[in-house]
Amino acid sequence: MSKGNGEVMSVKILPNTGGSPQGKLADAEVIFGAASGPLQGLRLIGFAVWERRDGGRNVTFPARQYSVNGERRSFALLRPINGDASAQDAVRQSILDAYSRLESAS
Repeated sequence: MSKGNGEVMSVKILPNTGGSPQGKLADAEVIFGAASGPLQGLRLIGFAVWERRDGGRNVTFPARQYSVNGERRSFALLRPINGDASAQDAVRQSILDAYSRLESAS
């Protein structure tokens, strides 16, 4: 998805050149385009692309960590309205596609 052509969102990939933490391939930002209404001109940061042990890839979403009785927990900041986790699949796939395009271009 490219910027500036009336699309709802685009994805910017920021490769992890430092190699730390292990398995982290890149950070990603979702940029809201002209067709995204009041979100136009904003970006949502905090996504990351990770290499899985089986060779596949995973995308983590923005989250905030907190502690309860000394146990670290995570609160997802971007979540589905109706609780259906598959609602995030389109965003996840857009980020993976953008990373694949960047990888192919290098």
